[in-house]
Amino acid sequence: MRPCFHHMNMLPEKSAVSGMVLAGGRGQRMGAAEKGLLLFQGKPLFMHAAERLLPQVGTLFVNANRQVAQYAKGGFPVFSDDPVRFSGPLDGFRTGLRHCATPWLMVVPCDSPFLPDDMVSGMLAALFTEKADVAVAATIRDNQSFPHPVFCLMPLSLLPHLDGFLQTGQRKVATWLLSLKVAYARFAEQALVNINTPEELRDRESFHELNLL
Repeated sequence: MRPCFHHMNMLPEKSAVSGMVLAGGRGQRMGAAEKGLLLFQGKPLFMHAAERLLPQVGTLFVNANRQVAQYAKGGFPVFSDDPVRFSGPLDGFRTGLRHCATPWLMVVPCDSPFLPDDMVSGMLAALFTEKADVAVAATIRDNQSFPHPVFCLMPLSLLPHLDGFLQTGQRKVATWLLSLKVAYARFAEQALVNINTPEELRDRESFHELNLL
């Protein structure tokens, strides 16, 4: 049974939203390198996501399980999963909710350096319009919608529900979302581009804002 969450009639201010850059994985497709710390256009990859998300939220922190001191040099608080299992993004979601000091948490992956400047407002609008439990980003291609579930806006009140789901041993974000009412906020495909391999990192070095238009 999905939980029922109370939603306000008006969209919250950005001060009510915390942002979290998700960097807690193993980076297996990057040859086990710490993906968020790889240099991209002259600075660590995770900082691109952090700097784009920061103006849209009241506070921002990072979820990382390796090289925490290096992430901390970015100037944001860094929180690790407890326990560290490297079993998927949902552990990071739970860590974020545990450390979130605002009613809302916006999660983005560390490997997405081209986030739109209206991501949080678009996610909030979709969630409140549809009276949903969470909002997930999506893109449109060939008249089909493609969800990107690691871009996720959720209320702090969702923590007990997520705890219960993880206690069943399940770890897939898509499976968890099946237990919730999900609103999809649609963005330009290039705005949600992520970088998963060394080849993609190299190819995207010359990627510019004009490609988002």
